[in-house]
Amino acid sequence: MKLAPLVTDNITELLVKIIEFTQTRQKLITLNINNLHTTGFVPHDLAVDEFSYAMTNAVDEHVRSHRLLLQDSDNVKFGAVGSFEVKPIIDEEAKELLERDVNEYLEFQINKLLENSLNQRIAAELMKQKPEIMSIFE
Repeated sequence: MKLAPLVTDNITELLVKIIEFTQTRQKLITLNINNLHTTGFVPHDLAVDEFSYAMTNAVDEHVRSHRLLLQDSDNVKFGAVGSFEVKPIIDEEAKELLERDVNEYLEFQINKLLENSLNQRIAAELMKQKPEIMSIFE
């Protein structure tokens, strides 16, 4: 789902990016679960810490100067017209769990899916409450 056309201001753009990131991550985690028994499968994830850092810095900049500044990292690249690209990375912790204990691996992936879903729902709810949120940043 392309949400970029909905962008009207800095905060909305950040929330849209969070929703898009979590949608992409959900697909990747689901793939990790679906390939649980595939021989030679290596689980991947998105660079959550890199993305989180970029969003935190963007909010800090918005609070300071009312402008949006998004900085690229190794696995998260921001493009023109609100686009961005995230590169999946090998999830070393999940890989170890998959080799050691399939049940722990599955629980780990389900917990990631739940956390990701919560983050997505929070961003969506903030979008609905945007007028109240904007007053906090002004």
